Amino acid sequence: MSVVYILLLFLTAAVVSDVRTRRIFNWITYPGILAGLLLNGLGDLALMAGWASPSWMQMWGVIGLGQAVTGFLACGLVMVACYVFFRIGGGDVKLIAMMGAYLGPEDGIIAMLWTFVLGACVALSVLVWRVGPVRLLMHLGRRLMGWLRVGYWGALTPEEQKALEPTLFLAPSAWLAVVIVHFRVVERLLGQP
Repeated sequence: MSVVYILLLFLTAAVVSDVRTRRIFNWITYPGILAGLLLNGLGDLALMAGWASPSWMQMWGVIGLGQAVTGFLACGLVMVACYVFFRIGGGDVKLIAMMGAYLGPEDGIIAMLWTFVLGACVALSVLVWRVGPVRLLMHLGRRLMGWLRVGYWGALTPEEQKALEPTLFLAPSAWLAVVIVHFRVVERLLGQP
């Protein structure tokens, strides 16, 4: 079984937790991070001891401890910035950092970006569903005209603020992002090798 399938198991637990409780618990993310670092570290040890070859590591999705730590830090630090400057939850930070520990820095960052894109698409769909497309476009048009005339966007009413706070589940988006990145779905759809 590829190491990424283990990541998908942890992500599946996070999806269930996120959808049911709107929280991603530490008992999911901490063991997932530890397992990602440990499995990739053991892969390095097996390679150094001569028990494994680079092709074996590639076949099983083992990226090595250095890549795992770099991916964990790269994804984790970007998410810490999102936690500080935006309204991202702590569970989401650890979830994306966990993805980096399994995927490495390059694929981890790509999966993180896919997570944001997919999450934004879901959030926009929920917003359109809640408010309605006509009403949403009318509000946006009114605000845009006010901004063009006065140069001030204007404060949102409490009702508008509430409508703009759709429930955002990043765990399902992260699960799908890992599938897209690991299995090279986009490249396959575009016919690239």
